[in-house]
Amino acid sequence: MKFLSPYTREFGYNLRLSGPVITGLLGHTVVQLVDNIMVGQLGTAELAAVSLGNSFVFIAMSLGIGFSTAITPLVAQADGAADRTRVQAIFSHGIVLCTLLGLVLFGAVFLSRKQMYFMGQPAAVVELAYPYLKWVAASLIPLITFQAFKQFSDGLSLTRPAMYATVFSNGVNILLNYVLIFGHWGFPAMGVEGAALGTFIARSLALLFIIVYIIFYPKFQQYSIKTSIASLRIALFKKIVGLGFPSALQMFFEVLFFTLAIWMSGLLGKNAQAANQIALNLSSMTFMFAMGFGVVAMIRVGNQMGKKAYADLRRIAFSLFLLIALFDVVFCGVYLTFNQELPWIYLQNSGTATPADTQEVVAIAASLLLVSGFFQITDGLQAVILGALRGIQDVNVPTGLIFLAYMVIGLPISYYLGLHTPLGATGIWIGLLAGLTTSAFLLFLRFQYQTKKHLTPKHGST
Repeated sequence: MKFLSPYTREFGYNLRLSGPVITGLLGHTVVQLVDNIMVGQLGTAELAAVSLGNSFVFIAMSLGIGFSTAITPLVAQADGAADRTRVQAIFSHGIVLCTLLGLVLFGAVFLSRKQMYFMGQPAAVVELAYPYLKWVAASLIPLITFQAFKQFSDGLSLTRPAMYATVFSNGVNILLNYVLIFGHWGFPAMGVEGAALGTFIARSLALLFIIVYIIFYPKFQQYSIKTSIASLRIALFKKIVGLGFPSALQMFFEVLFFTLAIWMSGLLGKNAQAANQIALNLSSMTFMFAMGFGVVAMIRVGNQMGKKAYADLRRIAFSLFLLIALFDVVFCGVYLTFNQELPWIYLQNSGTATPADTQEVVAIAASLLLVSGFFQITDGLQAVILGALRGIQDVNVPTGLIFLAYMVIGLPISYYLGLHTPLGATGIWIGLLAGLTTSAFLLFLRFQYQTKKHLTPKHGST
């Protein structure tokens, strides 16, 4: 296996750099897991309501988080070129843009809440989701601003601050959910709305935590979070928007793809929708590893771009592709082996006394996890390849490729198999598998094409 050694020798550093990122991302999904477990104790309608409410927020969140990712490769490239002045400028401009975007996204989600009543979703689910969405929409403001600080820190290869902030806020969130959902310690039992209020408070505290950390941590002393209108430059705003807008669309198309799956599941009934939420939450947990390696790809590939070390750039990128493939083969095995057992994490198993609704949710979720097992590999690969493409600041064509894979190929398959065949929710997820696989293939071809151009003699490499 000597031919793999140029790639495997990068595994150690990749894992050290990605560890805090993955821990932070897993923290978010663990809180969602705990949310769903707690809400699931209230009933399947409540679990479906969280799924429906989050479907609105995930679309807005994808735009905000996707936009903020433009900060990381820009900072990484400037850091690789040892240009501290540009790093500071990108940081301050990124904070301004992300804060404004958070406000806009909050307004858009808050004002669109009534659309839930016209989507053909179960009435009981909509009534529960409406107050839930209010607080989760408000949490977009601190969340997107937090992302600006996180992406800046990540771009400097300092991935621990965001992890510390996330772990802290997630602990707060779990505690608040326990208190507010069920009404402990003298607080009223707010049900699903309590889960949303806990999310808002926790995300606000995460933002406060990372601001304090960056102000006082020595390695950030050369940079300031203060800025002035006079120091802002239209050209740099355009640069960030030029990278951020396509990146936002990339994440938007993927989240929209999965959100439409949630809505289509809702047309099949609350049990299919609840099962979709279980399978999606579990799949999201393993996908965080791909997201973490994707961030590392942005950082390390961006650094090599700043140094113009194109051969090293490809070697590092391929080491990350190999690493996520190995992880996802393991995850695939877990889902295929334990698909019948995993759904019971969310629901109460009372043996023969288990309600028929609960049994149906578990059966559907088990079927969805079989499909999820197969798309672990291609979903992980496409996320890391996309991170590498962002590292070389290639975002426009990949956006078109993602649209093609998800909206033109995957979505019609989901729609037809899910709503016009006996496959139901499983058919919807087969469409997800088709879209993700197509995305991975097309993005890999794009990365090959773009990076091989840099290895021609005119770039001074061999």
